Amino acid sequence: MHTLKLNLKERSYNIVVGSHILAFLGEELAGLQLGKDAYIITNYFIKERYGSTLSDGLKKAGINFKFKTVPDSEKAKDIKIAASLIKDLARFDLRKQPFIIALGGGVVGDLSGFVASIYKRGIPYVQVPTTLLSQVDSSIGGKTAVDLNEGKNLAGAFYQPRLVFSDISLLKTLDKKQVASGMAEVIKYGLIKDRRLFEYLESKHANILKLKQEYLKHIVKSCARIKASVVSHDEREKKGLRTILNFGHTIGHAIEAASRTYTYNHGESIALGMLVALEISLKLDLIQESLLKRAELLISRVGLPVKITKVSTSKILKRHYYDKKFTGNTNKFVLLAGLGKVKIVKNVPLALIHYAIEKRR
Repeated sequence: MHTLKLNLKERSYNIVVGSHILAFLGEELAGLQLGKDAYIITNYFIKERYGSTLSDGLKKAGINFKFKTVPDSEKAKDIKIAASLIKDLARFDLRKQPFIIALGGGVVGDLSGFVASIYKRGIPYVQVPTTLLSQVDSSIGGKTAVDLNEGKNLAGAFYQPRLVFSDISLLKTLDKKQVASGMAEVIKYGLIKDRRLFEYLESKHANILKLKQEYLKHIVKSCARIKASVVSHDEREKKGLRTILNFGHTIGHAIEAASRTYTYNHGESIALGMLVALEISLKLDLIQESLLKRAELLISRVGLPVKITKVSTSKILKRHYYDKKFTGNTNKFVLLAGLGKVKIVKNVPLALIHYAIEKRR
């Protein structure tokens, strides 16, 4: 096992990365002394695959537990589902000291963290991410949220987990689309912060897509290290540093929300959002066209879309106004100023955003 620490003073926590380590989670939790009653939020498929392994480890550690399943889709990030979980958790919490285990991908992690943040004004929770996207990104950093009809992640809180426990071996059951979705966030980290990671992806993406453990472990550790460093210096995006992690997300989230039937999943939407951001960067003379072409090629090679075909520009533009980086009428885009370098630009003209989206047709 490899352990990284996210430093937030008294709220610091470990990010553990390893293979075939789920059985030892109970032992890890016992050392944290979070309580003796685990409320495990997951979905049916994850419970069927890994529930018994987790259960055995919790029993050995003397931890009581209850599984609660939610839908296996973005639709689970709903305020009504969050309310139903809180009510069920309250019934479970009779003469107990509960904590939450989020066993699943980004949806389960976001939902579980949100519930943990508001139940009794906050109880401990632990992230056990089971997808590539959640292991490299969403499980780390304490952003919790549910979606509203108006847009993604509009109801949420910064609330840090007590542990992130990433078992690489759980990724072996992912299908190609799920792996590709996670790769969008990995590519993002290379583009904004780590030239060597981006070059590693260019040369090793075929091995990663084959789910070879040593390559998966390398990218999960690399992304976790970058995010832990950023969050430790700017937990709540007050200094502008954490904002760089939103590269591709302004238009990406708009694409995802505009396709109401979730035509594009999160990773696909972010891939398209990054390409739109790169088109804007190019138009503003911040980057060379060669960098845009390299990113486009890599995104394509990992199985992600490079053209927007299933949602109108007008719908995307309408949704992008709900982006949390807006201040009044002032937008804020994370753009590239070179490989591994970012520039935050305010007041990007609507005509330029429209142009960049259309360039991706």
